[in-house]
Amino acid sequence: MSDLLYSEEEEALRAAVRDLLTDHCDTTSVLARAESDAPHDLAAWKALADGMGLAGLLVPEARGGQGATHREAAVVLEELGRAVAPVPYLTSAVVATEALLNCADGEGPLADLASGRVIGALAVGLHTAPGTAYATVRADGGALHGELTGIADAAVADVLLVPADDGGPGPLTADEVTVTPQTSLDLTRPLARVTLDAAPGRRVGDAEPAVRRALRAGAGLLASEQLGVAEWALTETVRYLKDRKQFNRPVGGFQAIKHRLAQLWLEVVNLRAAARAAADALATGEDTDVSVTVAQAYAAPVAVRAAEEALQLHAGIGMTWEHPVHLRLKRAKADSIAYGTAGAHREALAELVDLRAP
Repeated sequence: MSDLLYSEEEEALRAAVRDLLTDHCDTTSVLARAESDAPHDLAAWKALADGMGLAGLLVPEARGGQGATHREAAVVLEELGRAVAPVPYLTSAVVATEALLNCADGEGPLADLASGRVIGALAVGLHTAPGTAYATVRADGGALHGELTGIADAAVADVLLVPADDGGPGPLTADEVTVTPQTSLDLTRPLARVTLDAAPGRRVGDAEPAVRRALRAGAGLLASEQLGVAEWALTETVRYLKDRKQFNRPVGGFQAIKHRLAQLWLEVVNLRAAARAAADALATGEDTDVSVTVAQAYAAPVAVRAAEEALQLHAGIGMTWEHPVHLRLKRAKADSIAYGTAGAHREALAELVDLRAP
């Protein structure tokens, strides 16, 4: 069993990412972007991906990346979750990258994604759980026809990996397809409809194993993003309740509030353990399916409850649009159905460990 504690290098990485996000993704700028027609912070993405080299963490050095592991990527995602940073890290540096790592002819696009100068997206609905059915488009002589919905960060992608009915994913540049924004609860991770009308495609590998690998990594590392959301909610709520006074004493001093916070702290600690186990399993290849499904079965309810508790315990101020808690609540709610719901992962886990219901 690996040591799930954070190493010195991982803590140094966390500090560097947090400093960068403090400069780029403060609440005012994130909220302003969320209300605009261009919600993605491409300056922050460039600083993370190109400046710090974080887009290629999962790519071996021999293939143009940094040669790190899912543990380091998980630390990055924790900080991105804390800041609800509107950058396509999960979709490009994790999901699209993992798909290309499984494609024999994906070296060119993979190196481009690892460099951070190109953003990729897997054209599979964000709600799709690992190992479940997903929509494909029709391949006809090198041209792709069809429509795919719920594609996260498609609007900012330079390259789309599109699964076709001939069993192969094909990379397309985004200007060769029609990308139509869809209404999304989480304004910091917009969804889109992708329409292909005889769009030229080039097969880079087999779709089924590539999509399965990509969605498994996405689900496993999403738990770290959810951990970041939950930790922010807990930390900010405790800080507020220490300062906020009622009946001439801090609100956090009331016994009922202490019990709620203690229960939430315990759940967040458990979530950290589950998320770290999933990241480590992805890095080592040991018990990966079980660890990922355990993390996702647990992560969504905790992240949502942490954000809900933050909203309620901030009282009236928490209900305002200007307060940052609603951004975390929307991210937590959207994440709760991303890459499969907690219920779907519990069902998958029952099959994996042979504990099916009678």
